[in-house]
Amino acid sequence: MAIEQGRYFDDSESIPPQRRKEIQAGKLAETVLNAYHNSRAVKNLLDFVGVKPSSDFSVKDLERLPITRKTDLIELQKSLPPFGGLLAVPAADLERVFISPGPIYEYQPAGIQWFARSFYAAGFRRGDVVVNTFTYHMSPAGLLFHEGLRQCGATVVVMGTGNTDALIQAMLDLEVTGFLGTPTFLMSVIKRAEEMGYKFNQSFSLKKTWFTGEMLPPSLRKTFEENYHLSTSQAYAVTEPGGAIAYECEAKSGMHLDDDYFVEIVDPQTGKSVQLGEVGEIVVTPLHNKSWGLVRFGTGDMSSLVTEPCSCGRTSLRISGIMGRTGDAVKVRGMFVVAKQAAQVMSSFENVNQFQIMVSRQDDRDEMDFLIELKSEPADRVKLAGEISDKIQRTCRLRPDTVQYVEPGTIPPTHKTIEDLRKWE
Repeated sequence: MAIEQGRYFDDSESIPPQRRKEIQAGKLAETVLNAYHNSRAVKNLLDFVGVKPSSDFSVKDLERLPITRKTDLIELQKSLPPFGGLLAVPAADLERVFISPGPIYEYQPAGIQWFARSFYAAGFRRGDVVVNTFTYHMSPAGLLFHEGLRQCGATVVVMGTGNTDALIQAMLDLEVTGFLGTPTFLMSVIKRAEEMGYKFNQSFSLKKTWFTGEMLPPSLRKTFEENYHLSTSQAYAVTEPGGAIAYECEAKSGMHLDDDYFVEIVDPQTGKSVQLGEVGEIVVTPLHNKSWGLVRFGTGDMSSLVTEPCSCGRTSLRISGIMGRTGDAVKVRGMFVVAKQAAQVMSSFENVNQFQIMVSRQDDRDEMDFLIELKSEPADRVKLAGEISDKIQRTCRLRPDTVQYVEPGTIPPTHKTIEDLRKWE
């Protein structure tokens, strides 16, 4: 139940960190124990690796379990149709079943809060009229977003995907104040409205936006906020665990982890947790959906944890954003370097036209060299190289061995961002 008036959707967002840790540990043990006794697939998994769930089941016990991925879910549901042995409640208790590509049948019981904390943090309240541009057909997004908005008190315009002109007309006629969708789709809506002769700031009532499905680039956020005076917020959601795993607040300094999920940041090669602040794969165990025996779901997305307190007052840990996929990451001297993360750093240097990271191994030591093509000659090449090296270290937690300037055209237009030249025997 949402708090009618207040800064947070519910009390869980502001509980002391140590108390949150204790509560989550208890919920994790309860979740695994419930899944073990009620889900055939989870029982088989735990018995196979020799882990016995109990009331004092710990994170270290969790790390002994293999990571489950989308391909595993598809194969499980093929071998044990229709739900792969993951159903942990009587089928009659299910409210609905969604169908995601694979196909994967995702079932859900009634009475669960899926996205409300995320929408509340984005400012949606009673009196807002919000257009939901996510599909209501087969997949979970449209309906779950709809319910989350209603839990915040907002009125939902059931649009889904489709006719942009009809959407523009509805936004005008209904004086829509909020938008749910992808950032690129909103920009296409704005451009289409301008092509139709509207002055967006004057003709539309839109004030609040919420994005998922693709990350919001800083440049596009700046356009929305400065040119169109829109508040922007984004969330990290994955279909299989369901709900907003992490979401932004007004501070926009990372995304707060939702208490309904136990989130690990792990080395995708070993499944073990990385050190706080290091980059790893996001692995999720839902704690609120007792029907879905899903333990340690590997998202394939790379991020890191932010531990510094947030000015909004929420006390949960945050993820720094999605830095790329596991296939885009290379481990160098024990640390993951992600192509997208490096690209974000390099985009802040106006003199840099193209870059490429070369990873090699010399005398049993990994080496990381940055090749740089310049747009124009800087005032001081040595100073620029130092600034690049410092920022890479601050962001990627690993300092380049060298920053080398190369002639224009040296780096192919279709180059891999990270070229791993190491040979392993």
